[in-house]
Amino acid sequence: MSTRLLRRTALLITGMTLITGCGARIAPDPGSGGAANAADFPITVTNCGRPRTFHEPPQRVVTNDIGITELMFALGLQDRMAGYVLSDGQRRGVESSPFRERFEQVPHLAEEINKEVVRAANADTVFAGWKYGFSETERFTPRRLDRAGIDSYVLTESCRSGSGEKRGIMPPLQALHTDLRNLGRIFGVPERAEELISRYERTVAEAHASVPQGRPRPEVFLYDSGTSQPVTSGNGGAASQIIAKAGGHNIFADLDDSWTGVSWEAVVRADPDVILINDYGAGKTVQDKIDFLTSYPPLQRVDAVRERRFFALPYAALVEGPRNPSAVRTFTDYLWHRSK
Repeated sequence: MSTRLLRRTALLITGMTLITGCGARIAPDPGSGGAANAADFPITVTNCGRPRTFHEPPQRVVTNDIGITELMFALGLQDRMAGYVLSDGQRRGVESSPFRERFEQVPHLAEEINKEVVRAANADTVFAGWKYGFSETERFTPRRLDRAGIDSYVLTESCRSGSGEKRGIMPPLQALHTDLRNLGRIFGVPERAEELISRYERTVAEAHASVPQGRPRPEVFLYDSGTSQPVTSGNGGAASQIIAKAGGHNIFADLDDSWTGVSWEAVVRADPDVILINDYGAGKTVQDKIDFLTSYPPLQRVDAVRERRFFALPYAALVEGPRNPSAVRTFTDYLWHRSK
């Protein structure tokens, strides 16, 4: 592969790339206008293909996962939250968040979500996702919450496609816009939601327009975790569309799922030009992951490993959330606009 694209001086990113700026603009506080009008209720939105009716705007929401929590903050809805649930690793990810101050203002309830945490917070609604808190094995599902008199909203990126537990029912950035519009209606701030969507669309469009035309697209492997079996993103994950909008091609874009396990043999066959690393901010560091990739014998023939083409983005930028647009811009700059 010595004649392939991206013959360039490798850029080794060994720390967390900060995703801030216009792709994650912070909305004004709810007190600035746009409060929900009780006369507008009940309202019904479509969530994971099913109608979901809210008889009044939620007042005590519990969120699970950093990207989901940042969606509430982006809409300026922190005063409607009873608290959020983040693992220790995700709490470290708050350091790179454009919403750091709002994380400090809202209670951190626990590291793992369950019915007891929700009840203790006196929550009226839970905003989570399948494998982002909701799980049959943990007996924590929207249906069980409904039986307990607690509303729920499911992150659209995590919606199940109908094929077992596979997730993904629409392009991930469309899922982001869908959730913003739904949340805007549920909380009575539709104008605020539309303003964010317009801004995010503009950020993505400007980045995508800067991709050179007529040149081969870099093949990209998203490395999330795993040593015996790697975890990556299929076409249902935000990471896959971030790669595509940045002018790259996800080597597992043909997988109809979001986050899923694959084989190292498949990675070697695809021979990616670049490896995009998911930085969780805790546990294995980006450097730990690079050290593994560069020392694992089967990968020594892979072009990205030979040439040390690694790039890292925070977890919160690679799952559905308000950091997605600026992640597109940042990864576009790496693929096409840095010094070669």
